[in-house]
Amino acid sequence: MNLPNKLTLLRVFLIPFFLLFIYLKVPFHFLIALFIFAVASVTDALDGKIARKRNLVTNFGKFLDPLADKVLVISALTVFVELPEINMGAVPLIIISAREFMVSGLRLLAADSGLVVAAGMWGKLKTAFTMVSIVVALVWLSVCHDFDFNIADSLRNAMDNVVIPVLIWISTALTVISGCIYLKGYWHLIDSDK
Repeated sequence: MNLPNKLTLLRVFLIPFFLLFIYLKVPFHFLIALFIFAVASVTDALDGKIARKRNLVTNFGKFLDPLADKVLVISALTVFVELPEINMGAVPLIIISAREFMVSGLRLLAADSGLVVAAGMWGKLKTAFTMVSIVVALVWLSVCHDFDFNIADSLRNAMDNVVIPVLIWISTALTVISGCIYLKGYWHLIDSDK
């Protein structure tokens, strides 16, 4: 197994540990979850670059890399819906999940036609911004709950009810834009007569 595929597998392997430390109320659990998520995010940035640079692109990597990304992000967003500390709501999660299902369906149709749906600029921007938004939320959770900082109520209110929700909604908007671009580019594969 080549290095990019090992990095992708590492990302998959880290997801249960990320979830474990989010829920496990041990000292610094949000900080540990942040560290795990950050490592997983770095593997996402590295595996594709290494695969392309060293000509190590495999079908296994094409299959598992986007799946690992989706599971990592959707896991984090699902946790945020459950956490009372994050004022996110379920709507962004539903929109982001629906887009991921749609793009996966388009990829299946494209593969059936012998085409490869590569990640476009908007898809990469969406992924990067979403990962950064999740990291910001995890840093905030760690600052508020892992450390005994005396945070002003106004700052706490702004972060909980404005900054983090706005970041999540920007991620959601980027997700919709990139999904529409994929849909427009591969609309010809959706034929209601077939």
